[in-house]
Amino acid sequence: RNFYYITILRDPVSRYLSEWRHVQRGATWKASLHVCDGRSPTTEELPSCYTGDDWSGCSLQEFMDCPYNLANNRQVRMLSDLSLVGCYNLSVMPEEQRNKVLLDSAKENLKRMAFFGLTEFQRKTQYLFEKTFNMNFISPFTQYNSTRASSVEIDEQTQQHIEALNFLDMELYDYAKDLFLQRYQYMRQKEHQEARRKRQEQRKILRAKQARLREQGENGSSTDYIGNVERW
Repeated sequence: RNFYYITILRDPVSRYLSEWRHVQRGATWKASLHVCDGRSPTTEELPSCYTGDDWSGCSLQEFMDCPYNLANNRQVRMLSDLSLVGCYNLSVMPEEQRNKVLLDSAKENLKRMAFFGLTEFQRKTQYLFEKTFNMNFISPFTQYNSTRASSVEIDEQTQQHIEALNFLDMELYDYAKDLFLQRYQYMRQKEHQEARRKRQEQRKILRAKQARLREQGENGSSTDYIGNVERW
């Protein structure tokens, strides 16, 4: 079997706010596995941001203040090869080097995926998916601009704080958006070229058919004239 890896990326600020609202309602990731290099992280490597059963009711400020919050740069961490940086052990290498390795790994893995889309470009995502895998969805994708994240009003300072907490995701998203739009434009140009080639081929066939019809008409006229002469 051939397995194809695909993913959907989202604007980092919107994604972060959406996760906060999800956690605020009582969601946890306790059932999620964080196994890396054959083992789970220790509590020292991956401390919890809350005590008790969940973190329901937490404020956005509390959510942003936790230094161990896995919501920070989640997209880069989930797309990168954590074994390159010692998994969740932050003492393996300097922070700046760790961040560069994670970001480069995430970009490379994203580029090598069979397909990826962007939440903010639903129609283009559908178009690229259909062209990539040569299959069509029954109904068109719908672009929902009204989400739980969009309903959260934040000031400019909070916006900048979230961007700073997710600076790796911000850079990954810029890279992904540029690559996504390049692939979209390439696919559209390829489609236009194929349509133009088909039109040229159809015109060529039509001209050949018309030429044959003219030739048959001329031959038919000559035969009729000669036959009439013989009868006369």
